[in-house]
Amino acid sequence: MRIRRILSDGQPGETLTVKGWVRTRRDSKQGLSFVELNDGSCMGNLQAVIPAETPGYEEAIKDVSTGAAVALTGELVESPGTGQRIELRVGEFAVIGKADPEKYVLQKKRHSFEFLREIAHLRPRTNTFGAVARVRNEICASIHRFFQSRDFVYVNTPVITTSDCEGAGEMFQVTTLDLARLAQLQTTVDWSQDFFGKPASLTVSGQLEAEIYATSLGDCYTFGPTFRAENSNTTRHLAEFWMVEPEMPFYELEDNMGLAQEFIQTICRDVLEHCPEDMEFFNKRIDDTVRATLENITSNDFVRLSYTEAVELLEKSGKEWQFPVEWGSDLQSEHERWLTEEHFEQPVILFDYPRTIKPFYMRVNEDGKTVRAMDVLVPRVGEIIGGSQREERLDVLQDRMREQDLDPAEYWWYCELREYGTVPHSGFGLGLERAVQLVTGMQNIRDVIPFPRTPGHAEF
Repeated sequence: MRIRRILSDGQPGETLTVKGWVRTRRDSKQGLSFVELNDGSCMGNLQAVIPAETPGYEEAIKDVSTGAAVALTGELVESPGTGQRIELRVGEFAVIGKADPEKYVLQKKRHSFEFLREIAHLRPRTNTFGAVARVRNEICASIHRFFQSRDFVYVNTPVITTSDCEGAGEMFQVTTLDLARLAQLQTTVDWSQDFFGKPASLTVSGQLEAEIYATSLGDCYTFGPTFRAENSNTTRHLAEFWMVEPEMPFYELEDNMGLAQEFIQTICRDVLEHCPEDMEFFNKRIDDTVRATLENITSNDFVRLSYTEAVELLEKSGKEWQFPVEWGSDLQSEHERWLTEEHFEQPVILFDYPRTIKPFYMRVNEDGKTVRAMDVLVPRVGEIIGGSQREERLDVLQDRMREQDLDPAEYWWYCELREYGTVPHSGFGLGLERAVQLVTGMQNIRDVIPFPRTPGHAEF
């Protein structure tokens, strides 16, 4: 039985075997060893009491050290200590895997997050990263429940693609060619000799492929890893991250904004309901505004504000900005956080952005200057969702591609969707790691993904 269930449902008199990793061991003069055991299922530890007369005690107890894996069999009894309801009175135990105390680095002391990134194979055993993993798991479960309960179809889109969805060119190339040999020969690349017969890359988004299924099966979503070869070393960027991208036919921008708000609010409610112990930890140890932030998100409608109105507010704010504000430039994190944390003090959805700063697939408004884009901004994180109504008019779509130096012929299949039963449709993307940052209060995005990939770092 997992320790989480033992601590919540276990009753005195039950006999059971529990397996996990030792957090601490303390020996008393009364011939008892007190062991704190954790199996990763929850924040709490199960206290186990091992009497000296337990068979094999003398030989094995020395190996019951921090980090060791053990199996303990005994009876649950009421605990005389404070802060715990029950404990395990051990009658039999075995050390499954030793952990040399001289070498095991996770002793009972605080470690910096920077240091823990260097030992990503061990950091999930700490309170913080165990809690991050459990909350991340709940967010993923919540995402699937949200869409499945609304009859969305889960679609697996390609990880390898020949299309650049964002048009930014920051893609990781995939090849089987001998690059070292080509460099020696100083010859041009013959892509016909490559595995796919043409240049291919890791995907930056599953959106374009999701649109295929949205215009065939109706509402759908894709959820998987995406990759950006952006040389950015910040607390907000990763080279590999996970995205959930719903795509909905017959949705216009207002429908898209409504679904995005409901989506974020559902995730926050689910985490508060299903991870109370972990959320209490984050609120106490990481950021004491986490719970209030989530409650604010779940209890308020999001402010809806055009990009133009937002720029006017920022210009009149009297603030000294690191990045100057002007119409036609993209908003930065400092601008987004001011809107959500200082001016409105609640989430904001910005819409109708300048066409020049948005990708080709976003629907152009009648003014010709803006597109039907939206960004959902939340306190402490800034942008957490980006989306748009898609351009369903073939001629306008092709013009937009040419504006961004893209050849419509290379996107022939995407264009054909506008020839065969085209409809207004919309979608958005949520970065999973940004969502984990929001609900945990963790400041660095490298600490909310199991194995961060950033420029110069691809360990583990």
